[in-house]
Amino acid sequence: MERRNFIKASAVVAAASATGTVMASQATPSASKEIYEWKVYHFKNGGAKSKIDGFYKDALIPFLKTKGVKVGAFGEYGQTEPPVIYYLIVYPSMTEYQAIKKELWKDSGFLNAAKGYFETTAELGTFTRFETYLLEAFDAFPQLHMPSKDRTLIELRTYESNNEEAGQRKIKMFNSEEITIFDKYGLRCVFFGEILAGPQMPALMYMVEHKDMEERKANWKKFGDSPEWNVLKNKTEFANTVSVVNKIFLVPLDYSQI
Repeated sequence: MERRNFIKASAVVAAASATGTVMASQATPSASKEIYEWKVYHFKNGGAKSKIDGFYKDALIPFLKTKGVKVGAFGEYGQTEPPVIYYLIVYPSMTEYQAIKKELWKDSGFLNAAKGYFETTAELGTFTRFETYLLEAFDAFPQLHMPSKDRTLIELRTYESNNEEAGQRKIKMFNSEEITIFDKYGLRCVFFGEILAGPQMPALMYMVEHKDMEERKANWKKFGDSPEWNVLKNKTEFANTVSVVNKIFLVPLDYSQI
């Protein structure tokens, strides 16, 4: 019996050694991956924006702060009319996301703080519509990295895929090597998330911070020219993973926590 156990153990060790390089390149799943809610508000005119600003600043953000939830608030780089506002709400986990959503509408402090907003906008709406995306953080990037103080330009990128399997291979590409290459060449990322539900699917979303447009251009060029990226992008296992790349440029609003 002991000899059989020894042989079985030796086989396991040999198999692990043979696949060691493969396993080392795979991200280890984290039990504490964050959940992100990305919300996009569209308006008919600029004056309505102040009401949403007030709702977030005076009611929603104070409530979420008591739950350990951060909120990023962003406007578009360059003034757009009518404006668009973007919010990134960071929940510690899916369990807490679900619990906090239920608590929100039972919390007297939040309801009292939001009462004026609800009453004044019930008949005449503030926004034309808002979009919501629900995302789960990547294994290799399970928690948001706070932007540096001197980074004033935010780039949000959404990668769409032609089918679900292609989308999963792109996520694997990021988890295994691509995020590491980003970091090496100065592309400092804020978050990565797989879109679980939203208007664009199958897709993933991530955010990169830059000091300015000049730094952005220089760092993307370094990444694009790097030998690591040019090897990775030509691997057959990652062929045809992305069909559409969407990019928008953002700046933090004065009450943003991110």
